[in-house]
Amino acid sequence: MRITISKENYLKAIAEAEGEGEAVIAATLARWLNVSASAVTMATKRLKRDGLIRINPGDGHIALTMEGREIADRLLYRHYLIERMLTEVFGMEWYKVHEEAEQLEHAVSGDFERKLIEKLGTSAACPHGSRVKADTPADRRQRGWQLLGELPVETQGTVASVFERDRQLLIYLDELGLKPGARLRVEAKNYDETLSLRVEGRLVQLGNAAAGRVWVKPQVA
Repeated sequence: MRITISKENYLKAIAEAEGEGEAVIAATLARWLNVSASAVTMATKRLKRDGLIRINPGDGHIALTMEGREIADRLLYRHYLIERMLTEVFGMEWYKVHEEAEQLEHAVSGDFERKLIEKLGTSAACPHGSRVKADTPADRRQRGWQLLGELPVETQGTVASVFERDRQLLIYLDELGLKPGARLRVEAKNYDETLSLRVEGRLVQLGNAAAGRVWVKPQVA
């Protein structure tokens, strides 16, 4: 069985969507990969034929098989290593590295992967705060993290992770100083559905949609 870049992208997208707590159906993949419904139909037929996914005939739910999960996890792992290499070794801006890693992850050999592990280790989070393996919303909540939009007024905390698949969002958050490790305080929840935040001492405004993409580790009183 030949594993093409297209197949790898679909398998990784399934794992990533699951990691964001989404139920994966054909429409989910069309949105995540920005492809047509017909393209998803053809791709999932091939993946099912190759034994890499299962599709529930009742509700269309798509799940990875053990073989599909192994491929997806390998891609996620290499993506994580490349993002860290680009920021920690080459100094690339944190909001740029996701798209670069999307291209480079398919070309990483086993030997180069081992070199990256020797150089970087695997204990640190990626530049967006994500862990090596799938990290669901339930996992984050179990660690005590909350979405920024959920925090009560006067809560203080540290940005733990942000959604990395939206380049414009990352640029916007960078301009506000809202990146992993930044300290913040919720000053007010406004009538226009924005938040007033003090980020590293600077007062900024953030809409609820963006706040729903930022996970925060609240400061324990």
